Amino acid sequence: MEIVGKIIQILEANSGTSAKGEWKRQDFIIETQDQYPKKVCISNWNNKVELDAMGIGSDVKISINIESREFNGKWYTDIRAWKMELANHTGAKNQSTADSNFPSEVPPPSEETLGEDDLPF
Repeated sequence: MEIVGKIIQILEANSGTSAKGEWKRQDFIIETQDQYPKKVCISNWNNKVELDAMGIGSDVKISINIESREFNGKWYTDIRAWKMELANHTGAKNQSTADSNFPSEVPPPSEETLGEDDLPF
């Protein structure tokens, strides 16, 4: 999923150590460019995107993953960035990713690869 907006705030980075090793998280706020703009807090885990290179005021296009988890009867939603580029340079190779060897889009499965009970997603 992608979201386009302007970076309006970069929050302080947090870091720590878990059972899986060291981690770093830095949240940032963007304001969408819709008819009714919304502010969205997005997390940058382990420097997946080069947030410092973009800076406050930059118009960006961000590829995100959204996931919700339940804890003690309450639900919490996390929005994580995995790729970010300047919005006015979408055709350029100015991408900030941890690994740019992955294709930007995955083609849908062909009829031959689906069984009769398989769903195409």
